[in-house]
Formats: sequence, C-alpha cells, structure tokens
Amino acid sequence: MTIQVLYFAGMRDLFQCARESVDLQPGATLGDLKELLFSRKPEGRLQAASLAWGVNFEFSGLQTALQDGDEVAMLPPVSGGSQA
Repeated sequence: MTIQVLYFAGMRDLFQCARESVDLQPGATLGDLKELLFSRKPEGRLQAASLAWGVNFEFSGLQTALQDGDEVAMLPPVSGGSQA
C-alpha cells in the first residue's frame, strides 16, 4: 500500500522534502511507519518522542492501522506568536 507523508518545520529540514510517497506492507501501523522513517534518518530519533501524528486530518496514536491512500502528517511541537 502507498501512503503520503507530510513533513513540517524541523522534520521537513531533516527529511529534505515537504511530502513523499511511502510503500508499506498491508496491515502496517503508524508505529511501523515511524520505525521505517527513522531507520532512514536515525539522527531524528531524539525529536521523534515529541512529535504528534495525524492520519487524514485526525490526531492518531502509533497503534493506528494505516490504509492505502492515507495521508500522514508528522507534526513537531510549535511555539511562538505575539503577546497582546
């Protein structure tokens, strides 16, 4: 099955792209995807603990089963803004 992975902020810099297609075995979970991605970029494993994950616009846990065509967003913590 093929899913789309969207990278934001520091993850975009780490993976050097904003989006990519990833092929996974049927029945793969978000946790399986995480392991695959960070096996390719092990230097990002420390940041991985603070990521939020979204599947098809909904926050999801690592046990979430993925389906062909899903869109997964890797969301690092965000800070900033202005004081009123």
